[in-house]
Amino acid sequence: MDRTLAADLARLPELLDATRDAAAATLAALDARPVVPGPPAQPAGPTPPLPEHGSGTEAALAAFAERWAPRLSASAGPRYLGFVTGGATPAALAGDWLTATHDQNSNSALDGAGQDLERETVTWLRDLFHLSAAHTGTFVSGATMSNTTGLAIAREWLGERLGVSPAEDGAAALGPVRVLSGAPHSSIAKALSVLGLGRGSLVPVPTLPGREAVDPAALDRALADRPGRPAVVVANAGTVNTVDFDDLRAIAALRERHDFWLHTDAAFGAFAALSPAHAHLTAGLDASDSICVDLHKWLNVPYDSAVQFTRRRDLQARVFQNAATYLGPLSENPDLVHLTPENSHRLRALAAWFTLRAYGREGHREIVERDIDCARSLAESLTQDPYFTLLAPIRLNVVCFTLTDTPTPARLTALREAAGPEVFVTPTTYAGTPALRAAFSNWRTTPADVRRIAQALHKAAKELG
Repeated sequence: MDRTLAADLARLPELLDATRDAAAATLAALDARPVVPGPPAQPAGPTPPLPEHGSGTEAALAAFAERWAPRLSASAGPRYLGFVTGGATPAALAGDWLTATHDQNSNSALDGAGQDLERETVTWLRDLFHLSAAHTGTFVSGATMSNTTGLAIAREWLGERLGVSPAEDGAAALGPVRVLSGAPHSSIAKALSVLGLGRGSLVPVPTLPGREAVDPAALDRALADRPGRPAVVVANAGTVNTVDFDDLRAIAALRERHDFWLHTDAAFGAFAALSPAHAHLTAGLDASDSICVDLHKWLNVPYDSAVQFTRRRDLQARVFQNAATYLGPLSENPDLVHLTPENSHRLRALAAWFTLRAYGREGHREIVERDIDCARSLAESLTQDPYFTLLAPIRLNVVCFTLTDTPTPARLTALREAAGPEVFVTPTTYAGTPALRAAFSNWRTTPADVRRIAQALHKAAKELG
């Protein structure tokens, strides 16, 4: 064994203690450190050469602390409101550390405990989102992979309807395909490109006036354009800009007249089901044929983690089956290796299992409802601030707003950068207007953070003039 490696093995408990201390110090400083650090005083410089002889873990920890840690954002903290980014609850962090410790490739029944743990976790998640036992699920890396997996199953369903198998014969065997949606996330077009259906197969359907929710009557007409030809409908349970929800029950009812696969992108909107006051937004979710839910958003587990659900596991296995005897059997209850694009599959479920076991439904409900309250509180502050204009109602956890005076992309960028030490928000465009969006999904965020956020935005806007 390499002498440095052997020395680290001998000191492993001590090195893990040092790593723990570094992690604890980072988390303890989240409240005080800049959310988005400014440019470093000294440029990073050229990449140093790979060491010929390593200096061990302790030296690597010191080098990381000096060169990289100060430049990382405080995305685990309470005022990182960009994208839709959660943090990691204490239990999820413990689970993630143990995931690396046990280092399982949990895809095969030949080493089956990981699969069983994942299936148990998926069952808990299915219950959390009020889905029926008709849905089975697997863990994937994020919403994009979850949407891609769901649409891959939809592609095979189209083949079943048309008497071909895209998994065997290729996507071209389907002929022209239509995927209809009102306000699809960008990952949908990306998935269609990957699956060989093409971005051009995505057909935009009009939304309701002043909304991002699809107009069910317009969808009905669009489906009727090609009678007798099966289609795919992508519904939204929470759009990115305004967390708007399609009427899932109305969409599902259209199957009485039209033949289509219903895929629902509920990446973070599914968590509305945890709040009694907002659960109506997800009514009809169970009727979907496939569902995307992103867990490193509002479940507050570390990146990368998501889950996909479907009613047609048989079609899922037909798409992703892997014909290698060492990977386990393709049976009525297929190994996980036969259900996603990944042959290698870390035990992502463990972090989710830990946080669900530690805090239960009520603990996660409290996080969801506190974040919703924080979003509403920020919206109220911005409404009273003459520098800002709210662009959409607060339906859940996202605040979409812009500058009242001359909201150009350049001015909004300057505002974001000026406020960056206190709050991080991401740019967008809503109804043709350049805008900003603040997404509340971190378990640490409190009303005190909202006050700091509102003050930072006000100060940055005032200085911008």
